[in-house]
Amino acid sequence: MINEDPTRMPVLPVSAYTSQEWFDLEQKLIFSKVWAFAGFPEDLVNTGDHTTVQAGLNNILIIRGNDGTLRAFHNICRHRGARMLRPHGKSASAITCPYHDWTYDFEGNLKGIPNKREEFPDLDPACLSLHKASLAIWRGMVFVHPDPEAPPIEDWFGPVAPYLGPHQPDQMMEIPQAADETIIKANWKFVAENYIDAYHLPLLHSGTLGMYDHRNAETGFVGDHFAFYEPLASDYSENLEKNAPSPLIDFGNNHRVGAYVPLLFPGIGLSETEISWSIFHIVPLAPDRTLVQTRTKLPTASEAAFTKAERRSSSYWRNKVGPKYEGDPEMDPMASGDFMAEDIFACEQQQASLSSPYFSVGASADIGEKPVRDYQKIIERWMQQTT
Repeated sequence: MINEDPTRMPVLPVSAYTSQEWFDLEQKLIFSKVWAFAGFPEDLVNTGDHTTVQAGLNNILIIRGNDGTLRAFHNICRHRGARMLRPHGKSASAITCPYHDWTYDFEGNLKGIPNKREEFPDLDPACLSLHKASLAIWRGMVFVHPDPEAPPIEDWFGPVAPYLGPHQPDQMMEIPQAADETIIKANWKFVAENYIDAYHLPLLHSGTLGMYDHRNAETGFVGDHFAFYEPLASDYSENLEKNAPSPLIDFGNNHRVGAYVPLLFPGIGLSETEISWSIFHIVPLAPDRTLVQTRTKLPTASEAAFTKAERRSSSYWRNKVGPKYEGDPEMDPMASGDFMAEDIFACEQQQASLSSPYFSVGASADIGEKPVRDYQKIIERWMQQTT
């Protein structure tokens, strides 16, 4: 049963984190009805460059056309319904289904229609083109929506936009070696809840995120999206130009320096700091499996500038970052000195506990854990939809 005490967790039942039925409904009622992150425009530079993204129950194809425009279609052949293009590709000459070679142009129109009419004299003209999906570029990111008539993306993200950092990722350079894909053995909601849980920051990450003032974090939901800001720690900020481990981002004077770490519903995290911009994309795979994709951008600067910043800040960082516990970092995530490894461990340990008949949740912090309760209520509301 759902906990009716608004000050306690869990708001959602244990089955929300373990049940295949619940997982399937989330794909239908949540992920099939929101804007999904699909990458950056620079991922698809040339005509025919394409990628696919799973948006709930829908596999969406994004391709750059002859006119340079990015378009989105449902990756479903109109002949027998097979998926057509594989996840990533470069410079395709057309959209071709490998099953029976039905081929479409970059506008989604079926090619070779006269021949098709010879083979299929009763062919319905309404079945000649690919189903369209919506595509939008927002803050330098490509998003798709399964509905071809989706409301404007600005309406969806508009409420939280004023609470995001002043970063312009389309004017920053991506660091390919920082890209990562990690499978976490936990339900995707545990990953999202950990992301918005301010209570754990100074505790779990006592040795890895000391450069931020967690006790003065400002958090809250704006619509269904989570807003988060925390200032820099005083010892880090008092000589920021010297202490920063890489070149600072120049925002001008009209912003607060610190970490902006929102979660765009349902699972798109942004980490926008004084030195970098990252996306933390939470992708549900199964009730107890989640894929997290991360990509990072830094300000455009010379290699010499990065080397200089690293050297200049070395004395500050020498004793600043360390593991929560002593031990073998290869065996114990808590001895790794890596905040991502610490978070993954915490999520997986929560998932592992769900099978115990002794599992229960006790007190919930009035401030630091309130976002988790609020997030669960938002999930509950979406799951109560009838269609």
